Amino acid sequence: MVSEYLKQNTAEYHDAAEKLFNSEKIFNKTFTLEDYKKIIHTNYLMLLHSEDKIFGSLSDKYSEKLQLNDRKKLSLIEKDLKSLSLENQVASHDLQFDNEHEALGAMYVIEGSTLGGNVIAKQLSKTEGFDNVTFNFFGCYQENTGPMWKNFKEVLDTEVTEENYNEVLSGAKKLYTFLLNVN
Repeated sequence: MVSEYLKQNTAEYHDAAEKLFNSEKIFNKTFTLEDYKKIIHTNYLMLLHSEDKIFGSLSDKYSEKLQLNDRKKLSLIEKDLKSLSLENQVASHDLQFDNEHEALGAMYVIEGSTLGGNVIAKQLSKTEGFDNVTFNFFGCYQENTGPMWKNFKEVLDTEVTEENYNEVLSGAKKLYTFLLNVN
């Protein structure tokens, strides 16, 4: 199953992202509003440079199976930017996905950030200093986070054959690399 293959082969990138964003501070309640601004800004840049390219690379069969209209997050994170008094930017990096499989791999990174983001939003909403923070991006699926993740993984595992695993992994690595180096 490609979802397990991705999980195993992107673990070091996932761990590096958690380290970059000081994730351990979220759970010991020392995460600050400045830390949150950094995580939102970096995820914003990731979405700004990738979301349209990912969705434009996917064939029509994925539109319905993945409920793509419900998975767009750029406008949500732009609301978070505004509430944090951070500025929108224009895309300044050339991030490309060579095919549909790479786009699915990149989408794996974004959907995974939503899964983890739901946990972050719940934790930070109980942290002092976050009373007035809106979690539009991290809370985008609300109570549907689990089902949306499960649907995404099922579609990946059903549609992607083993000969395309490396292309999917390539897309995930491209987006993780971008995320870790964008600042």
